[in-house]
Amino acid sequence: MIKKLLPGNLAKYVLKQNMFLMIVCLGVGTGIYLLSDLFDRLDDFIGAGLGIGTILRYFIVKMPLIFSQILPAVFLLSMLVQLGVMAKDKELLALRTGGISLGWFVRFFVIYSIFWSMGQLMFSQVIGVYGEQEAYRIWKEDVRKSQLDKRVLHNIWFREGKYVVEAAEVMPFSNKAKGVTVYEFAEGDNQILKVVTSERADVSEKYGWKLEDAVELSPDSFSSNKHPIYTLPIKLNLGVFKAVDPGADPAQLPLWQLSKVINQLKSSGSDVESLITAWHSKWSYAFSLLTMALVSLALITISENIYLNIGLGLALTFTYYAFFMIGASAGQSGVLPPILAAWIGNIVIGVLAALRIAWVLIPESVGKYFGDQKRLK
Repeated sequence: MIKKLLPGNLAKYVLKQNMFLMIVCLGVGTGIYLLSDLFDRLDDFIGAGLGIGTILRYFIVKMPLIFSQILPAVFLLSMLVQLGVMAKDKELLALRTGGISLGWFVRFFVIYSIFWSMGQLMFSQVIGVYGEQEAYRIWKEDVRKSQLDKRVLHNIWFREGKYVVEAAEVMPFSNKAKGVTVYEFAEGDNQILKVVTSERADVSEKYGWKLEDAVELSPDSFSSNKHPIYTLPIKLNLGVFKAVDPGADPAQLPLWQLSKVINQLKSSGSDVESLITAWHSKWSYAFSLLTMALVSLALITISENIYLNIGLGLALTFTYYAFFMIGASAGQSGVLPPILAAWIGNIVIGVLAALRIAWVLIPESVGKYFGDQKRLK
């Protein structure tokens, strides 16, 4: 059988085998996740009086999110089982004897995992994000009876041009604010020209900020004026603050929408460290499949025992998740730069696995080179 694989069918054989194992592992993992989630939330669904249709809809729209969450672990397990079975059946030994080195498997699975990583990123940022948002809406509105358009953010401030705006309360879904104070600065930011206070404000992209019953203070002349309506040419729409709702996860936004929100908030002077970390985390989590591929290849060079490798692989997966979560927290709090914080798990685990693979590959390549030179002579 090995001879038939050597001319070019080996890649198809390995690909077909891995795809089958991926489907099996993904099905089992999704089933376990759904059962766990169902038992955890069933009482809440029954208590809310929801019908079977709404419950099924919740879990169906949540499935893409589940796929994207468990895919790195599923990818690792499928590779470990595949390589372990090939080692047990002496296929790896026969391939090595026939001239197929570990380097071939490294090249194949690195390219294969990159394709999976890009697919994971696109899937999670389209179907996965909208499925997560719909599941969140069902949970909040139908189960918890908490309407999304009633959310209130407290103590929000931002800067746009010469204006600095502070609001005690912001309703991002209705574009209203309460307890508003606006500071207007002169050129060079060395003098406050006006301070405008208002109890209520309506915001629109077309008309700017309309302050009701506003009081305008002029520090240089020590005077004040009252205005029933005071309009300011501030273009920032409060809808951008939906992303920083403390009850919502910034990762719920698609990658491109999150980029837009980051740029808008950054231009207003708001702190966006947590959102930048979330943006990089989307990329790093997708490319964790490449890290898992390196881990699988590194483990097969240490031991061909499938059970030992699965145990070690799961331990390293949990270690990766720990680094991922710690890095995300460090990036959001400003302890680490966002890009480093988001990628630290991939860097640590991936580099360790790559070093182990290099430790095996370099002597193998050197030995093959001198063997070829000897035969030529």
